[in-house]
Amino acid sequence: MGQVMQGAGVSPGVGVGPVRTIAGAVPEPPAGSRHGGDADAERDSALAALEAVAADLEERGERAAAAGNTDGRDVLNAQALMARDPGLADGVRAKIVEGTAAARAVFEAFGVYREMLAGAGEYMAARVTDLDDIRDRAIARLLGLPVPGVPESGEPFVLVARDLAPADTAVLDPAQVVAFVTEEGGPTSHTAILARTMGVPAVVALPGATALSEGTRVLVDGAAGTVRPDPSEAEVATARAAAAARATALQESTGPGATGDGHAVPLLANIGGPKDVEAALANGAEGVGLYRTEFLFLDRAAPPSDEEQEEAYRKVLEAFPEGRVVVRTLDAGADKPLAFLPAPGDEPNPALGERGLRMMRRHPDVLASQLAALTRAAAGLSAKLQVMAPMVTDADEAAAFAAACREAGVAHPGVMIEVPAAALRARDLAPEVEFFSIGTNDLTQYACAADRQVGGLAHLQDPWQPAVLDLVAPAAGAGVPCGVCGEAAGDPALACVLVGLGVTSLSMSAPSLPLVRAALVRHTLEQCRAAAEAARAARTAEQAREAARTHLPGLADLGL
Repeated sequence: MGQVMQGAGVSPGVGVGPVRTIAGAVPEPPAGSRHGGDADAERDSALAALEAVAADLEERGERAAAAGNTDGRDVLNAQALMARDPGLADGVRAKIVEGTAAARAVFEAFGVYREMLAGAGEYMAARVTDLDDIRDRAIARLLGLPVPGVPESGEPFVLVARDLAPADTAVLDPAQVVAFVTEEGGPTSHTAILARTMGVPAVVALPGATALSEGTRVLVDGAAGTVRPDPSEAEVATARAAAAARATALQESTGPGATGDGHAVPLLANIGGPKDVEAALANGAEGVGLYRTEFLFLDRAAPPSDEEQEEAYRKVLEAFPEGRVVVRTLDAGADKPLAFLPAPGDEPNPALGERGLRMMRRHPDVLASQLAALTRAAAGLSAKLQVMAPMVTDADEAAAFAAACREAGVAHPGVMIEVPAAALRARDLAPEVEFFSIGTNDLTQYACAADRQVGGLAHLQDPWQPAVLDLVAPAAGAGVPCGVCGEAAGDPALACVLVGLGVTSLSMSAPSLPLVRAALVRHTLEQCRAAAEAARAARTAEQAREAARTHLPGLADLGL
């Protein structure tokens, strides 16, 4: 029996099989590689390789869609657009004109984009793997090397990799690949998204994953986030029984979110636009707790038109006629750089710079346009539109945002609590707005001074940190409705703790909703409060988890 390895579970279920690893790594073209002098021919070869990659990605996308994986097609079409990016082509041309060989020119041109994404926050950094895959596929073509891909196998297997490219993930056969395990990645990576879409168990961010020997039999639990090498038959049977019990519990868990004694906790979905509504409804979302409007603005030289914004907002509002839709105004800057909203000069630490509301106060016309589009979109509809600002620090900022909302006709303004100063002085902000929404991802990052992109600080990037829970408590007790829309809300045990701290609603990725609903209904409000008190009394994140679980016996019913 091997020692259990702990990562991040991003797609529930249990898979057992031998390890197979991605083969065919593409080497970096040597620095200083020069072409023979025919720059035109070298340029044509490089651009032809990029176009061939784009065409192959589109073809894979159509295959994925034919198998019912439309999300996979969307992801691969987005990758094809990356391969055809005019700015990338210009960068390749410039390198070749300087004498750089085609393969090295492609590598260096991608490097510029890679650095921008890697330092641009969780969502954008999760796209680095996509970019690397496009680069490697183009370089392989130029050097005449095999394109990286999924190995052949005569039996079902567990696919292990440093990270997985969407081009491979989207066309996998779930009957052949019984689970994914990656050393890198996170819940917002395309690997995680596609694994959930396909219903394949997946664990990401697993230290030492690539050290697993080829052929080693492993047991993967995508809900618990664990990988056990060389499991016994008894351990496999126990894991499968727990997964079956969890599946039954989820099927039986329907209706509005509530604790076992009837305390209502609306369960909402985090979305990026109308395309995410179907999954939210299918998983029983009672509304939207975080509409990330920046997805309308990313990768554009100019902001979307008022009409385009209005249409995107209205489609989501129409989908929840009896619920609420909480829209976050444009969260630009730092992790989401926009070409038409440049940061004010070089910021040595963009995460602490002019982002979110700070950026919008420099560009009030952009904020006013967005608020006006939201007002028009909500006109005549029964859904409750609530609008919140990100990166709010004090009462003056909250008051300024509320005033901008009133001027635009938005009736229900709120703010995100993700800056520790705002959490500590939440009572000062509460009179200015109607509601709070806690962004636990950034709140944890700032409270623990631990950049979310630094893997070595993962133990500090944990919302179970008692100090983070100490910051949630004053915001939840400030006298206005207070939801949580960070990743913490999708953790079934932590969701119970958050309710015990006084949080009034929870918003998460759609696939997380059933498990959180099932966890809540198995506990009373008093049990949730006891779990919250025990977690806050702990000294470490791990101790907080264990202390909370002693008051949440219903988690065992879900195999958690």
